[in-house]
Formats: sequence, C-alpha cells, structure tokens
Amino acid sequence: MDNTRRRAYIKEKLQQADHRLRGMDLAKECGVSRQVIVGDMALLRARGMDIISTPRGYYLKKEKKACLRILVCRHDREGTGKELTAIVRAGGIIHDVRVEHEIYGELHGQLEIKSEEEAVSFVRAMQDSGSPLLSDISGGIHTHLVETKTEEEMAQVIHALREIGVLYE
Repeated sequence: MDNTRRRAYIKEKLQQADHRLRGMDLAKECGVSRQVIVGDMALLRARGMDIISTPRGYYLKKEKKACLRILVCRHDREGTGKELTAIVRAGGIIHDVRVEHEIYGELHGQLEIKSEEEAVSFVRAMQDSGSPLLSDISGGIHTHLVETKTEEEMAQVIHALREIGVLYE
C-alpha cells in the first residue's frame, strides 16, 4: 500500500471507528512499522484532522461536548486511583491532566479515561512503570479537563472529589 492509499485508509478507519485504533494494529494491517503510523497521524493532523492520541490508541475528537469543566485537584501518587475512579463513577470522562512547570509553563498529558476499567488500567500502568506523574512536579496540584453529559453529573463529579478530599478549593 503506497503512502497516499495508506493515509486514506487510516482516515476512513478513524472516521468509522466506534473505539480507539491501536497503532500496532494499523501498522500490521498496512504492512508498515508503528513509527510509520505515528508519522501518518502527524501528517493527517497537519491536514486538519482532530486526531487524539492516547496510550490505548487513536480516535477522532467529537465536535460536540455536553458539559466541560477544568477541575483542580491535589493528592499524592496513592490518591490517583481514588480520584480517577471517583470521576468516572460519577459519570465523568477525564480528557487530560495539566500542571504548571516553572520553566516550561503548562504541561499536559492526554488521558481519555471513560470507564472504571480504564482508570484501573491507568493506575496499573502507573504502578508497573514506576514513572513519575506530571503532578509529581507540582506538589500534587494539577487540573483535569472533565466532560459529563449534564450539569447534574458534573455536580456529582465535584461532590465525589470533595468527598474523597482531592478537590483543591
């Protein structure tokens, strides 16, 4: 498959997908390396596709959001699982995490955690890797862009974070 046909194929797959597409799977389907897929995604983004990249795969960003809020939280490494689980149990989707760095300014990481299973998977990966969290560099203070379907669900997310003592107010 040549470059043009491969990128058209990836574009079509992204537009039709109802789940995240793994880079390794796309690479196998197209007979190329994962790094080639990474490059293709960068080119498709440069051409205007709003492609989101997560550790669990690629997907197209949806145009319409119901209710979005930036929530400020503070906790240690052990509080991560409680925080993520509380948000998704209350009906929230955690799009990202952001921290302020004294040299680089705002740093962020894409999360796209939509379920309790994904929250558990993130915590497991965090524990297995031993990698520092972004919030480690900011004394535990960080923000999440959270989406819910309704204002009532957002109020439930906020209440849940207060209940476990991680909402920074």
